Amino acid sequence: MKVGIVGTGFMGVTHAAGWSQTPAHISGFCAETTAEAAQLAKKYHSKIYTSVEEMLPEVDVIDLCTPTFLHASQVRKAAEAGKDIICEKPLALDVESATEMVQVCRQTGVRLFVAHVVRFFPEYAKAKKIVESGQIGRPGTIHLRRCNYRPKKPVGNWFLDEQKSGGLLLDLSVHDFDYARWIAGDVKTVFSKKVSSMDQEAPIDYALIILTHENGTLTHITGGWAYPPPNFQTGFDINCDRGNIHWDSAETDPVHVLIRTDQDSPDVGLVGSHLLESPYTTEIKEFYDAIQNHKESRVTSVDGLKAVQIAAAARKSAENGEPVMIHPMEGGIA
Repeated sequence: MKVGIVGTGFMGVTHAAGWSQTPAHISGFCAETTAEAAQLAKKYHSKIYTSVEEMLPEVDVIDLCTPTFLHASQVRKAAEAGKDIICEKPLALDVESATEMVQVCRQTGVRLFVAHVVRFFPEYAKAKKIVESGQIGRPGTIHLRRCNYRPKKPVGNWFLDEQKSGGLLLDLSVHDFDYARWIAGDVKTVFSKKVSSMDQEAPIDYALIILTHENGTLTHITGGWAYPPPNFQTGFDINCDRGNIHWDSAETDPVHVLIRTDQDSPDVGLVGSHLLESPYTTEIKEFYDAIQNHKESRVTSVDGLKAVQIAAAARKSAENGEPVMIHPMEGGIA
């Protein structure tokens, strides 16, 4: 299997490390400039491509680690070339684009995998198995927490341009929208509130979201681009009628005081450094196995689409202050 990676930023580096742990061959990298791809190409003895179009004829799989606003056009090009696709989350900026992406992949017979990596974190995956086992009963309420620092890239930071990233509610909280669906099923209504401070010294975003699932489960999600770097904390409580599951990434101390400093930190925060294997590597290995051996993966293109649908509803609710209904997908998409 020959893989081409598009995008050589933080996620491109992370995905390349994952692919290196599979039998697949990294054929090459494509970035905005050849200079940006040079270091990774040298490390993995791979080629540098100047465009997606140049890469497509020489690979079997395209791995898109590009900004969200580029996903739709790049997925279409790859699908029309008959290539299986790995696409970083979120799948797209809006429901219409995400729907078209799923449909074009179905029409061309290629497989589209969306990299919702939270499903591959062992704590989250274990909680899913416990709920599925039935030993603690049916979920009644779920509380998911994810608070990071604002992405730090310098001038031209696409993360902070909501027209390109979707902002906090799409780029960050989409992780928890997807996980909530994985645990409790499809969502019926979404209500959200968002608070922002554009203080140049310490800009922050906070959001609170309530999902009502079709089975009656309520999920409360806290999201934030608000912590001082390099702090990133996540956690969950899953409360069922015969038991509960609790996990917090920062539970070694009962009280945490986080002070802003000049300490350097990555452009984008990540959790999971304590694990023996990166969840991103676990994710890539599963995608490789699914493609190579015609298996299912724990995350599908429709999962990616429905996470975007919830995020779109959350963004709309935050704007108008009203709950937003989630309507069934059209076009035969389950």
